Amino acid sequence: MRILVTGASGLIGSAAVSLFKSSGGDIIRLVRSGAPGSGTAVWNPEKGEIDKAAIEGMDAVVHLAGENIAAARWTEEQKARILNSRVNGTRLISEALAALTRPPKVFVAASAIGYYGDRDSESLDESSSAGSNFLAHVCVPWEKATEAAARAGIRVVNLRIGVVLAADGGALAKMITPFKFGLGGKIGSGRQYMSWIEIDDVVGAINHVIANESLRGPVNAVAPNPVTNAEFTATLGKVLSRPTLFPMPAFAARLAFGEMGDELLLGSTRVYPKKLQESGYKFRFNQLEPALAHLLRTGQQKTHAAGG
Repeated sequence: MRILVTGASGLIGSAAVSLFKSSGGDIIRLVRSGAPGSGTAVWNPEKGEIDKAAIEGMDAVVHLAGENIAAARWTEEQKARILNSRVNGTRLISEALAALTRPPKVFVAASAIGYYGDRDSESLDESSSAGSNFLAHVCVPWEKATEAAARAGIRVVNLRIGVVLAADGGALAKMITPFKFGLGGKIGSGRQYMSWIEIDDVVGAINHVIANESLRGPVNAVAPNPVTNAEFTATLGKVLSRPTLFPMPAFAARLAFGEMGDELLLGSTRVYPKKLQESGYKFRFNQLEPALAHLLRTGQQKTHAAGG
């Protein structure tokens, strides 16, 4: 199977490429710089340029590229970068795929559970409405930007990805250090829900939606057991054998991170993977504690292997 991947050097992209290669896939990375060659094609989303000849004849396209939402404080300029990097890049590749002589059968385009906004303890699935905060206002046009591919008859899956837990990056990597020193604690009330997914299940879900022709449109990529922030905090402390006695008050989160703190740390999104489960996907990790134990063990093994 020939698979085109954008964002191939990112946390999810690198894991996905590794899985595809182990399964015998022929992987083409769509990159922003360098000369096209074996295993790569070039595009420039800012200029609206893409090498259409190099992406002909793919079986599947997995689009994961976009500005990191937690890379910097959300100034108006940064928010514009987050929005434009997702919408413009997705629209460019969607329109390019639609115009191909030999288009792919499936286009898996990343989205996020930010689509649902801050919804307290409401149970959410793919049929739930969009929220009203900044991330929701990003996700709605981000998903809409795939319409050209769908109109051309390509099966489009908008993968709404939750909080990704991985041994060597993402949200967990940022939490580990204070927790290891016994400085971790709940954020705000701790009642806000966190819809998480372990990295192996993210790439497993991508592989599943590529293979399962019944899946199209929004698909939630989250574990089936979301937890509150207080539950996550207690579980991480338990796995690390560390106390969790240093909470971050809501006002402190807002002061430190502004609007980003309100949405990413204090917002509550309780999402369930209805379509994945109904289509037969078997989660490797559906409970938080074994997922964290596995990841921390994996992280230690990588550190030792590197001589750390």
